[in-house]
Amino acid sequence: MSEHDPLEPIDSPCQLVCSMDKESGHCFGCGRTTDEIAYWTLKTKQERDEILALLPARMPPLRIKLEERRSRRRVNKRRRTNPEP
Repeated sequence: MSEHDPLEPIDSPCQLVCSMDKESGHCFGCGRTTDEIAYWTLKTKQERDEILALLPARMPPLRIKLEERRSRRRVNKRRRTNPEP
């Protein structure tokens, strides 16, 4: 086995959300940074495991921000569907 074993689909934490938080630089779906995402397949299993260990702490604040964003969007959509006379 090589240092860079082929990835199985379960090895990636990607949730197919792919939207980045500008403040933290973390993805709202998986919690990784753009560099961690871009170089994921080039990292060793140990490096990937180290990143995976960080994600549970990154996700709760991202989920809160994502829900706030979604609630603002819903308000804006309601306003657009009910235009003032």
